Amino acid sequence: MAKTKEQIIQDIESGATTLGIEYGSTRIKAVLDDADNNPIAIGTFDWENTFDGTYWTYAEEELISGIQAAYASLKADVAEKYGVTLTKVGAMGISAMMHGYLPLDAAGNLLVSFRTWRNTTTTRAASELSELFKFHIPERWSVSHIYQAVLDGEAHVPSIDFFTTLAGYAHWKLTGEKVLSVGDASGMFPIDSTTKDYDASMLAAFDELVASKGVSWKVEDLLPKVLVAGEVAGHLTAEGAALLDPAGDLEPGCPLCPPEGDAGTGMIATNSVAQRTGNVSAGTSVFSMVVLEHALKDSTSPEIDLVTTPVGDPVAMVHCNNCTSDINDWVDLLADYSRVMGQPVDKGDIYVKLFNEALTGDKDAGGLVSLPFISGETVMGVQTGYPLFVRRQNAKFTIANFMRMNIMAAFGALAAGNEALRAQDVKIDKLYGHGGIFKTPKVAQSLLAAALDAPVTVMATAGEGGAWGQAVAASYMLNKADGETLADFLNDRVFAGMEGTTLAPDADDVAGYKAFLSSFKQANEAEKAAEKSFA
Repeated sequence: MAKTKEQIIQDIESGATTLGIEYGSTRIKAVLDDADNNPIAIGTFDWENTFDGTYWTYAEEELISGIQAAYASLKADVAEKYGVTLTKVGAMGISAMMHGYLPLDAAGNLLVSFRTWRNTTTTRAASELSELFKFHIPERWSVSHIYQAVLDGEAHVPSIDFFTTLAGYAHWKLTGEKVLSVGDASGMFPIDSTTKDYDASMLAAFDELVASKGVSWKVEDLLPKVLVAGEVAGHLTAEGAALLDPAGDLEPGCPLCPPEGDAGTGMIATNSVAQRTGNVSAGTSVFSMVVLEHALKDSTSPEIDLVTTPVGDPVAMVHCNNCTSDINDWVDLLADYSRVMGQPVDKGDIYVKLFNEALTGDKDAGGLVSLPFISGETVMGVQTGYPLFVRRQNAKFTIANFMRMNIMAAFGALAAGNEALRAQDVKIDKLYGHGGIFKTPKVAQSLLAAALDAPVTVMATAGEGGAWGQAVAASYMLNKADGETLADFLNDRVFAGMEGTTLAPDADDVAGYKAFLSSFKQANEAEKAAEKSFA
């Protein structure tokens, strides 16, 4: 039963709320939950990564000003809806895009600009480490970045005192604690799921490797401490409270849950932390996560990353760097066309109408093919992205087919990567979708079901995303009973009775997607040729 406004105000004023803040790729989002894990206020700040000529990055000042703006937006939403000033929360948590590289010196200064997951500059390092560990190390992982810096002889390497992810960096700013959730840590360095910590044999091998190249530090001394969901990861300091809320209304002292990556918060937000469950998170990037019931036959498969749930269980992840950015660019173009024609249209309406139109298109998109690679796409063997739209001479070039193509293409690399997962006999009982692309009912959901040939469920909270998931993680830390697992907490306290819509793959849609994927792969060969010609 929904709470009354008076009950919500009581939760706010008593500090019974939980707060989740997530650094997404295009938006920093803050979500405040009531004592029953229902979102009651939201704040946002839009931002964009930039390419500085070498690296994809975000401006250092926005790492702080962005989270301040998102919190201020949340605080204003609370004031507008409930007529009270937000001064305290029961618990909070920070999450962010996984992977990447943020090295700091002993004084806490960033030594280089934030190198995001989107960079494909660590090919040699990732390859050498994968061979050394006999374990697939992706290019975007933090260990690839630090080893590439060693290989390149970057001047900052001897000064590194600590390196972390974006979530770990923001958490450290708020609490002074150099810690990380096991889920986010699994995108820095391989995790041993039996110990819920970094793999000891791989740590030793890495230390020996960099020592041979003149490096004096040991990587285990630089990595954040690993924690699991439910543990207290520190408390909001007075400095942290002032940083988050420069107006000075926020009280310090509340506990924070372990800082998590967007993959982990996606698992929580979709109730997919149990074995044989999975989720697909779709935004600027797209990835699928499947919680494993057995070890993979081959841990070196380049399409599959082995990470963990927020409690340390092994997960097979297929991560693709590109998803919705190209769709957004086309919508911007069509909105601009409407403006030029003197008939400006609300951009939100464009998305809804064009997404629905996509369902009327030909099952294979009528012979239209797109590669939406704004940046490199490792799963497809593309180092530098060049968005590509091609069509056959007899293609049916309609707006319905064009939009269907764009949505199908957003899942193209993911579908190709998941072929390797199915080859390892991985079973999925439940697959959940979340992210903005699913806001228009049934459209992207049905095409994802076709792409992965599996039923896809979208929950009522799918649009809330990882910020809500991290607020739930904070609630688990604050409210769990003795011995209560995260899976039980989610099933019994968060998702019990929550509405969701499940779509099974339609046979004709699956056949159409297979034909599209074949053309997608052929076009990818042209993409590789274009990459060479533009180099």
